[in-house]
Amino acid sequence: MSQIVIKNLFDPLLIESKTAATVVLMLSSPENEVLAKACDALYKFASKGDENKVTLLGLGAVERLYKLISHEDPIVRRNAIMVFGIMASNHDVKKLLRELDVTSSLISQLAPEEDVVIHEFATLCLAHMAVEYTTKVQIFEQGGLEPLIRLLGSPDPDVKKNSVECIYLLVQDFQSRAAVRALNIIPPLLELLKSEYPVIQLLALKTLEVISKDRETRIMLGENKGLDCLLRILETNEFSDLHAEALAVLGNCLEDVHALQLIQQTGGLKKLLSFIGVSTVPDIQKNAAKAITKAAYDSENRKILNEEEVEKYLINLLEIDNDEVKVAASQAISAMCENLASKHAFGLQGIPQLVQLLSSDNEEVKEAAVTALANLTAASPRNARAVAEAEGIKPLVNTLNAQRDGAIANAATVLTNLAMQEPFRINIQSHGIMSVLAEPLRSTSSQVQSKAAFTVAAFGCDADARTELRDAGGLRPLVELLCSKNEEVRRNACWAVMVCASDELTAGELCRLGALDILEEINLSTGRKNNFSEAALEKLLDNNLSRKYSQMGYLSSSNIITDGFYDCGQVKAIDPGIHWNRLVADKMGGPIERDKLHDFSWELHISEIEFELKCNVVPIGKVKKGTFYHRALLFKVIADRIGIGCSLVRGKYNRAWNEVKLVDDSPQGIAGLLLPPHEYIVDLMFAPGFLIKQGSAEADQYKNI
Repeated sequence: MSQIVIKNLFDPLLIESKTAATVVLMLSSPENEVLAKACDALYKFASKGDENKVTLLGLGAVERLYKLISHEDPIVRRNAIMVFGIMASNHDVKKLLRELDVTSSLISQLAPEEDVVIHEFATLCLAHMAVEYTTKVQIFEQGGLEPLIRLLGSPDPDVKKNSVECIYLLVQDFQSRAAVRALNIIPPLLELLKSEYPVIQLLALKTLEVISKDRETRIMLGENKGLDCLLRILETNEFSDLHAEALAVLGNCLEDVHALQLIQQTGGLKKLLSFIGVSTVPDIQKNAAKAITKAAYDSENRKILNEEEVEKYLINLLEIDNDEVKVAASQAISAMCENLASKHAFGLQGIPQLVQLLSSDNEEVKEAAVTALANLTAASPRNARAVAEAEGIKPLVNTLNAQRDGAIANAATVLTNLAMQEPFRINIQSHGIMSVLAEPLRSTSSQVQSKAAFTVAAFGCDADARTELRDAGGLRPLVELLCSKNEEVRRNACWAVMVCASDELTAGELCRLGALDILEEINLSTGRKNNFSEAALEKLLDNNLSRKYSQMGYLSSSNIITDGFYDCGQVKAIDPGIHWNRLVADKMGGPIERDKLHDFSWELHISEIEFELKCNVVPIGKVKKGTFYHRALLFKVIADRIGIGCSLVRGKYNRAWNEVKLVDDSPQGIAGLLLPPHEYIVDLMFAPGFLIKQGSAEADQYKNI
């Protein structure tokens, strides 16, 4: 009777969701024949679609099958792994398989003596699971790479396909890339390029593309005649579907001078470039341009490519009606510009095409084109003139409003390069560049800030340009850039302020916005000051002679006193210990009222920094809301840097303070009497800058004694 039930139950035409539950229960049978047939029936059921896989998942089939993939009976084991292989394509099944940690059991099924069907479905399951990073790590740590590489030589094409696909996913991680190199993966991968199945060839090429990013692997590829294999694929019309991927691998190889020289000597480079000129497939054209870009990172490679007249091929690619090709070609031109002969060649032909791309609706195309123009016009008045003659000024100014930071920064660079020639500078100013620059000056990108400030310096020599910037509200963000922590931004901002301070109105507005005070502070710091900060300060003072005479005690013959000048006397030097007390407090959240100290939520701020850094060690410079011990530590650090002697004392309840010794003035009428120093506590919390005499009630209160 049981045989009849089993026979009917396992009829593939009858098994549906109703009977599936019964079949799943039979996975616990003690009879091997029942187990084998149950697994076979579930395999056929799961093969019908994702909905059936979800059904089996809900019925608990995965957990029961997991116990069977290591079953002693080879048929049961084979059939169970077949179900796993087909079900693992479902996301929720994969999640459960990870939780069950099935990878170790699957890897153990890849032994040479196992059935080829087991190899096929175990590798299929691993390939499905290897899309997840955690599973990649598991397979690597459990030694899965070695058997997978061995199975690349399997006589079964499905095993080859699944194995190479799994390896392709694993080598996305650098540890696996190094490991497969040590396991000598190159020969079996090159052998797969001869497969009669395009999908296997394609996966082999994709894997080679990833692993050939490492120089050591490229050396092994060359030693195994890999370059010849790639060139043969490119020369074979029947392999046209593989040409794009073959070019991607070749592009990695061309980063090495030796590889490029070898290809040139054998005539392969000419074939490669002529192939680019003939092909009409965008992916092939794109990957060819990318290959040239990678090769052009090396100066010797650039010379070789220039000898082969690579420039004409890249210029032709700019005309292709495909945005990805245009981007890749523009990037290759940027890289080749490091070669002066190439730079000259592109200037003669490529600049008008690049200018046209500035009007593209594609922001990536726009960025790539303007970056190429920035490289072409650098230290090249001839190319700068070619840009102007190609009517590039208006689209360049418009590009300052682009969405991508790289496009804005490079547009500013090109305009600055053009401004070195007076007629072009005047032309650019007529397009209202200073009004447009007001917005890039407000950018949060240090790259954009730096280039925008540099461009202001280039155009600020003109009085009308300064007026335009002032009217557009551009001086305020420029002054704010003086406080930047980025050295290049700060230097260029100082330069721009120095240039813009050439007239009294602009200099006065800059002073009103705080530029003078900021520059004085910068110049007190040996680490932050620069040649332009000192020159900018002097230029501002030249337009505020009363303050200059008060601070510097000197007016030169070129400083002409006009009505309104006044002498307010010599400015007394500020106690730097009192510049720095207030600075520390400002950096740590400002002064706190005593009765509101408990509302100052510094603990949450510190926890957020620790969470961001994934570390309990917090750099003091990242703290923006600090309590007593943060402020005292920062004051000690700064005091040590500027030569003020002070101590750092830890108290209780998160209290800490700094103690300094100061000498009081001599008593009136007793000149020259040197009194012993008194010890003070520096208030950094409640009244920053106030010194509390040690031993006083106020001192005890500050220390919370």
